Amino acid sequence: MTDLEAVDALLAAVGPEAELPAPEERVRLRETARLSKAQVARALGVSPTTLGAWEAGREPTGEPRTRYAYLLDGLREKLSPEPAPEQPSRTAPVHDRSADETAVDDDVTELPAPEPCVLCGHPARHQVAGFAQHLDPEDCAGAPAAPAPATPAPAASAASAASQATPPAPGPLPAAPGRGGQAGAAAAKAPTRRAFQDPAPTPVGLIADAVHRALVQHDGDADAATAELIRTAIPDAMALLDACRKGARYEIVGHPPLPGILRKKTSRGADEIWEARPKWTRAALPPGRHEITALDINGAYLSALKTHLPLGALEHHTGGTHDRRRAGVHLITPPVWEHEDHLPNPLGARDEPGPFWVTEPTLRLLLRLSSPSYGLCEPPVVHESFTSGATENLLEKFRNALRDARAAAVEAEDEVTLEYVKAMYSKFVATMGESNYNRELYRPDWMHLIRSQAFANLWMKAYKAHDEGLTVVRAMGTDELHVIGDWRRVFPEGRGVTEVKVKDVYTAQTGS
Repeated sequence: MTDLEAVDALLAAVGPEAELPAPEERVRLRETARLSKAQVARALGVSPTTLGAWEAGREPTGEPRTRYAYLLDGLREKLSPEPAPEQPSRTAPVHDRSADETAVDDDVTELPAPEPCVLCGHPARHQVAGFAQHLDPEDCAGAPAAPAPATPAPAASAASAASQATPPAPGPLPAAPGRGGQAGAAAAKAPTRRAFQDPAPTPVGLIADAVHRALVQHDGDADAATAELIRTAIPDAMALLDACRKGARYEIVGHPPLPGILRKKTSRGADEIWEARPKWTRAALPPGRHEITALDINGAYLSALKTHLPLGALEHHTGGTHDRRRAGVHLITPPVWEHEDHLPNPLGARDEPGPFWVTEPTLRLLLRLSSPSYGLCEPPVVHESFTSGATENLLEKFRNALRDARAAAVEAEDEVTLEYVKAMYSKFVATMGESNYNRELYRPDWMHLIRSQAFANLWMKAYKAHDEGLTVVRAMGTDELHVIGDWRRVFPEGRGVTEVKVKDVYTAQTGS
């Protein structure tokens, strides 16, 4: 590319964005056309959650905005009582071509593989001005694509799945309506209520279907399929979350306003929240030679999805009291910890004195350890808080779907699904903060809370080991616990979420 071409490309990228109607008009056009959020979101390549935010007033940018404007313009034209005069659109060519037209102009290219039409969602083999769409209006009936098969492919090893994999047959296209006025009348009719239909795939079925498609796409190559699934783990996790939220009691607020303490001070810096990550090694061992087992805690972040999460925007409170019906972040002065010789500090390795901001799981852990049942420390002093009404079950269906898919993959020794599920929940947690990889869910407060819950869970496992007579040697991060003693009488061994597996066994000698 020449210097002038690079400048032209830059100027094109910062050109005026496509105009969008008011939010209420966006909803009206979709509902008048009898299109569901899921249908429109699928055609636009976003999640229903993102589309809902656009319909509530959030403004998309870049290419998604252009596609959305093109769709709304097309709906307005189709729903208009009188046909609009034929004239070229400024954002994309008019979707109206005669059936006998065979010439392909400069704006039309043939796609190497079918892609969803920007208007109807069905596979289209051509691209017009950068948008996949049908060249013949009779091929674009505006109906949703046929649902995926209800029965997922059985969980099996990559080699077995690849040997039996066959591409799923595409759903039948709807019958083409008549031309002219008949086409408009057919589009205006309500969809037929069918007596019997295949049920929508379950959340676990969505995971199995994605693995099946990846193996078929890569001719049974497990490594290539795994790489592809990991690449799409973030949008796939968001789609799974949407599927799990159907009929849910609470709406997830994707981009609420946040207090300054939750914003990074620099592009590469951190915000003010302390997550209490364990990084502890016992100062000294009992005299003698010891066999130490390094245990790996399975699915640490998956288990941590069960935590008290704030539902809406965080509100500021002072007064020093803790309301268990709310969750968020808290400015505390921590208690003195006097058990460092045999148990890690629940606040992690923090040397800075004075008050600091901690998350809900960390505060609840400190309050628990200060209770008469434990008596390990004094209660922390809470100075102020940013909280919202909370529930522990906000992500429960999402967590259960991932857990069940993981369990089936472990039983079938299906490493492709296992790596895919792990990527889904780990990347889901890692990218819900200030990340360019997931722009649908911006909740850095949730990210901090979920990670802190994983750290608190590890601390409680260390305490359980100590309470059962094991010698705790090390606790690191979310999933690493080193102990001396018969750990199998304390923790079940295996690959399940509630089990642990051996990472390493080594010996250490201390003086008598």
